[in-house]
Amino acid sequence: MFDRDKWQEILGTISKNKLRTFLTAFSVAWGIFILIVLLGAGQGLRNGAESQFLRDAVNSINIEGGQTTMPYKGIQPGKRIQLTTEDYLLVRNLSKHLVYSSAGLGGSSVMMSYKQRHGAYMLRSVMPDHDYLENASITSGRFINELDIKEHRKVCCIGYPVRDELFADENPINKFIDVAGTQYKVIGVFTDPGNGDLTRIYVPLTTYQRAYGGTNNIGNVWASMDDESFENGDALVEEIRTTLAAKHNFNPADLSAVRVENWSEEYKRIMTMLDGIKIFIWIIGVFTLIAGIVGVSNIMMIIVKERTKEIGIRKALGATPSSIVMLIVQESVFITAVAGYIGLLLGVGLLQLMSDNIEGDFFKHPEVNFTLAISATFMIIVAGALAGFFPALRAAKVEPIEALRTE
Repeated sequence: MFDRDKWQEILGTISKNKLRTFLTAFSVAWGIFILIVLLGAGQGLRNGAESQFLRDAVNSINIEGGQTTMPYKGIQPGKRIQLTTEDYLLVRNLSKHLVYSSAGLGGSSVMMSYKQRHGAYMLRSVMPDHDYLENASITSGRFINELDIKEHRKVCCIGYPVRDELFADENPINKFIDVAGTQYKVIGVFTDPGNGDLTRIYVPLTTYQRAYGGTNNIGNVWASMDDESFENGDALVEEIRTTLAAKHNFNPADLSAVRVENWSEEYKRIMTMLDGIKIFIWIIGVFTLIAGIVGVSNIMMIIVKERTKEIGIRKALGATPSSIVMLIVQESVFITAVAGYIGLLLGVGLLQLMSDNIEGDFFKHPEVNFTLAISATFMIIVAGALAGFFPALRAAKVEPIEALRTE
């Protein structure tokens, strides 16, 4: 039940000891503020790292041809390994654990035009699964399909900046873009939220091979793994390398002959490192909170000691030990609750300011879990209550005559 007289007394005591109250409140608010900012910044780093990986499929393997560095079966080092469409088909059918796969060639900037509008955009040749690997979304039309590959169709799928710059308000679907003298029919428009660079167009790999070289060479093979291989992709990487080594006649131990990158391992390594940073942040934050709690405890002990004579008078007038303890505990809880809430608001406010002004590729959306923030505030309030409880309990046990003699 609300006791007006008791709260008037608590507020009166606080107003008489402004500096002491400020120092107590500051230690609490600072502890909460530091914890919230550190946790939010750590989450911002994690969000930034995840956004970099989630631009593309995380659970994927990228394969590129290289050059041998080891002699093998009479062949001297320096042999160039050129991947072909047959290698792509070999890898695609190698394991049931490979879900999506694509092969590519090109990637250079090419002048393109539509009517009187011109621009230089990246031209990339891909296979039908590429949009899944790229985490791209088709906003209109469709992506390249198997029939486009089989029939070497001159079709393309364009990023939305290309659409805006070349077509303005026109619907680009079924219109033709001039790509270095070759007409490509626009069949779709895509967007890739994780990748800001969308000034590119995709064409069927077989069409590109026929139009620019007439060979079946490819630049890379890109494939995604299922969840089982994501946990242990090294075995699949080794199987791919061994298979390609047998086909191209190089030493399977020669890592430079064919580069097989397991992006899932890099993702897990970065996330493990960030988890370690998060634990370190928690340690710093908790010790900061402990420092605040110790500060509250020391100040509450001083408060109780200063009020020993007052406590003796209260007991002499008939006040019960429990009422004395509750008076001091309520004062402690009030100070820590208000200060903790202020620290929480300041911390969240700073995170919002950071989110609006300091975001970059590796630092995005610094935030803190609401439940976690409230729990931390509640924890320091409980600690404040305990900080006031034990000194008050000890003082309440003192006999009135002894308390009255205290100077």
